[in-house]
Amino acid sequence: MNISFLDKNLEKIAVKVADNKRLDFGDGVILYNSSDIVGIGRIADYVKKKHHKNSAYFVYNQHINYTNICTSKCKFCAFAKDKGQKGGFTLSIKDVEDKLNERIDEPVREIHVVGGLNPELSIDYYTDLVKTIKKIRPDAVVKAFTAVEIANISSISGFDIEKTISVLKNAGLEMMPGGGAEIMSNRVRDRLFPNKISASEWLSVMETAHTCGIVSNATMLYGHIETIDERVNHLIKLRELQDKTGGFSAFIPLAFHSKNTSMSDIDRTTAIDDLKSIAVSRLMLDNFSHIKAYWVMIGEKLAQVALSFGADDLDGTIIEEKITHMAGAKTSKGLSRERMLYLIKSADKIPVERDSFYNPV
Repeated sequence: MNISFLDKNLEKIAVKVADNKRLDFGDGVILYNSSDIVGIGRIADYVKKKHHKNSAYFVYNQHINYTNICTSKCKFCAFAKDKGQKGGFTLSIKDVEDKLNERIDEPVREIHVVGGLNPELSIDYYTDLVKTIKKIRPDAVVKAFTAVEIANISSISGFDIEKTISVLKNAGLEMMPGGGAEIMSNRVRDRLFPNKISASEWLSVMETAHTCGIVSNATMLYGHIETIDERVNHLIKLRELQDKTGGFSAFIPLAFHSKNTSMSDIDRTTAIDDLKSIAVSRLMLDNFSHIKAYWVMIGEKLAQVALSFGADDLDGTIIEEKITHMAGAKTSKGLSRERMLYLIKSADKIPVERDSFYNPV
């Protein structure tokens, strides 16, 4: 790797990367604290190209948020509502059928399903939800329920985590999204989401899912009250579980949006922080094949740039994203396939439409 750096601290990191040596906690802190964003990006791009050359992936997917009734009361959330509160909703199975049929003529390959922790929904609701999706979209992958939702369904049903996942898998669940871990820090959890499962519980649910044959993604919510040390620790915890199970498909850094939350005084993340978070993720998560630039949160234009900072995936067409837009996102609620192709090609990358498991289609 023949790169000249403004920040000389990056030189030893570049050497380690070129020699395929794992970066440690101190390296992660150096990367996050460095102002040499171009240097960081070039190292990350080197790694990305080693694995994926000039390809950039995307999937034709549809999001379904089945309820925003939630007992978790996370301070960073603009999506959740209490029962009876204005704006609260729970989709019936018929509502879900209607949403799927609205797009039935489109080549949707993945249905992404997440929602709040609604105590009034039985496990039968969840299995019927998955079965309904598979009935209407038999060729689409059902990617549903974060680890937090799985723990909630387990509590409602009285089943342990393994049986809960097994029941949902038998209904048609094939993959899980990566949300709910936020930042794996007891300090942050105590202040922002004390009612949500702990980091160790989140990791345990994911480990069980992987053992049951369910592939998942992983995320990190950044740009609120977390420290650089907490970000790096979060990445290392994910890396350790990936060493053990190999069950994570992709990592998605999620930029915090504060509008309409109790933390609305916090400014949006900067472009530098967004790009750095993607690049550092690529370098620290050496056992993750894919790093996503989630255009919904960072915008289409910056997501294009991120494809040269370690990201190899723009996620998908989305179709009616709600959670981030309720927190003030100004991006589109969905992109056409043609728009996705344009974004990738104009970033001088090769678009690869994929399924949920990164098989080209």
